[in-house]
Amino acid sequence: VRLVESGGGLVQAGGSLRLSCKASGAILSDFSGSVMDWYRQAPGKQRELVASITTDRSTEYVNSVTGRFTISRDNSKRMAYLSMNNLKPEDTAVYFCNRRRSDWTWGPGTQVTVPS
Repeated sequence: VRLVESGGGLVQAGGSLRLSCKASGAILSDFSGSVMDWYRQAPGKQRELVASITTDRSTEYVNSVTGRFTISRDNSKRMAYLSMNNLKPEDTAVYFCNRRRSDWTWGPGTQVTVPS
């Protein structure tokens, strides 16, 4: 399974973006049975788990994005999404997705830049 992220860009502080993640090659039962995670990696920092969505669509977020980011999924399309509102300069990073086991091939990520 190959993951492809998209939707990043340059946005001013306070703006919004919606990131998409496509799990190409995943069969429906495999995708729908997986917890999906969004991660981010800022320059010089380790990859950080930002948001997760379970098979029954329960969600969890790192404290720094709670109330601003929303994770969702569309199993029929093998897609996961991350809606980001009220973006801040500290959200600047490359954003990646994977399932909880992280055994799918990592994608290139999508760059989100929020100038200070």
